[in-house]
Parts: sequence; structure tokens; C-alpha cells
Amino acid sequence: MKRFLACSMGLILAIAPAFAASGTAISTASNGGRATATSVATGNANSLAIAGATNGGRADAVSAARGSYNGYADSRSVATADHGLAQSRANADAFGVWGGSAIADSESIAATIGGVALSNSDALADGTFNGRAVSRSTSTSLSDHGEAVSDSRAVSRGALGGRATSVSDSISDSFGGRSISNVRAISDAGYHADASADGVGVSQSRFRVVRTDVHAEGRAHRFGRSASRAVLIRTNP
Repeated sequence: MKRFLACSMGLILAIAPAFAASGTAISTASNGGRATATSVATGNANSLAIAGATNGGRADAVSAARGSYNGYADSRSVATADHGLAQSRANADAFGVWGGSAIADSESIAATIGGVALSNSDALADGTFNGRAVSRSTSTSLSDHGEAVSDSRAVSRGALGGRATSVSDSISDSFGGRSISNVRAISDAGYHADASADGVGVSQSRFRVVRTDVHAEGRAHRFGRSASRAVLIRTNP
């Protein structure tokens, strides 16, 4: 019996690390250099990437998280640049079945002074067999002198009594002109499943060219239920 328990505990301890993951990457550059930070996490997952550049440099931050085992995926990326280019991309994907929860949370932030800031965020979640799928995506771009472009997408799918919820936010801000924000939130539900989609887009510019596209869609079929909401805010003070 003791040998059986020892073998069982050894097997559990050998398998347990596969369910957890974490990744962090930080990179900085000065005097026109380039900073690149990339982080990838797979398991129940968690990932973060931060990049910063000064004096006309370039900052690139890429973060990706893949959640499995009815688990949770979290991804964050931040890029900042001083008189340079700041580019940030974040992605999260999760899968849940048999009453489990799949939560994909993705956030991307890009900010620059005197340059161009680009940001992209993507979150996907699947829940089946009474599983719950929740995807949240947030993208923020800030620029003082030039163009700020932000993009966000959240997709959730639920089937066989599952629930799918998608929330997407995209914010872009610019001082010297051109601010573009694009938001999409899509939820799909089938066979007694629930789907809800929520999309918010905010764009602000001072010296013109302001564009905000928001698309929120909820799909339900085979006795499923769906709901969607879309909010668009455009300002040019």
C-alpha cells in the first residue's frame, strides 16, 4: 500500500508541472537602439512582455498564452518608445470542456512620444459540453506627435449548453494627426448555449483623420441564445 501511494504521489508530482506555466520577458534599449521582448506560455498559462526604447529607438513586445486543461490563459504586452516606434502584440487562447472554464485575457499597450504607436490584441476561447468560454481583449495606443493605431479582437465559442462571452476594447489617441481604432467581438453559441458579444471603440485625434470601426456579433443556433452590444466614440478636440 505504501509503495502504491508513493508511486501515485510521484506520478502526480511528475504531471503537475505540465498544468502550470509562466513567462516574462523584459528588454530595454537606448540611444536609437532596438528593444525586443517575446514571451510565450503554454499550460494553464501566463505571459508578459515589456519593451522600452529611448532617443529614437524601436520597441517591440510580443506576448502569447495558450491555456488548456480547462484552464486560464493570460497575456500582456507593453511597448514604449521615446521619439521612436512602439509596437505591441498580445494573444491569448483557452479551451474548456465538461463544465470547465476557458478564460482568455489579452491586453496590448503601445505608447510613444514623437513617433508611431501600434498595438494589437487577440483573445480566443472555446467552451463545450457545458463549459464556459470567456475572451477579453484590450488594445491601447497612445502617441503625442503622430499616428496611433490600435486593434482588438475577442472570439468565444460555446456548444452543447456552454456559455460564450466576448468583450473587446480598443483605444487609440493621437496629437499630431491620425488615430485609428478597430474593435471586433464575436460570440458563437450552438445547441442550448448562450452567446454574448460586447465591443467598445474609442478614437481621439487633434490634427484630424479619426477612424473607429466597431463590430460586435452574437450568433446562436439550435435553441441557443445570443446578445450583442457595440459602442463607438469618436472625438477630435
